[in-house]
Amino acid sequence: MTYTASALLGVLVALALDLLVLRTRLVLRRIWWVSYAIVLFFQLVTNAILTGRRIVRYDPSQITGLRIAYAPAEDLLFGFAMVLLTLSLWVWWGRRGVQYAPRAGERPRRTGSGPGTP
Repeated sequence: MTYTASALLGVLVALALDLLVLRTRLVLRRIWWVSYAIVLFFQLVTNAILTGRRIVRYDPSQITGLRIAYAPAEDLLFGFAMVLLTLSLWVWWGRRGVQYAPRAGERPRRTGSGPGTP
């Protein structure tokens, strides 16, 4: 499987999980796109440094050849999928009450929002 095919598959899987499986629907919210724009800026800076200095190299037969800030365009697809999947899972787990579990000797953190909760 080429880098291009893997990147496209990653985006499709992340979108399916966000919209259909986890139903967090982050990509339908403006805040997602604002947040992603910030991540994208730093991804482009990092890609430019790593690929521009040839620290990271790509097999030309595995990519489309389209480059943005020296890096293959496929890197942007992978970055999108990675961030979307991570945040979708974070939101999904948060809605189910998955939270920090204190270790022995620590005071439990208070979470929640209701009467009697700070």
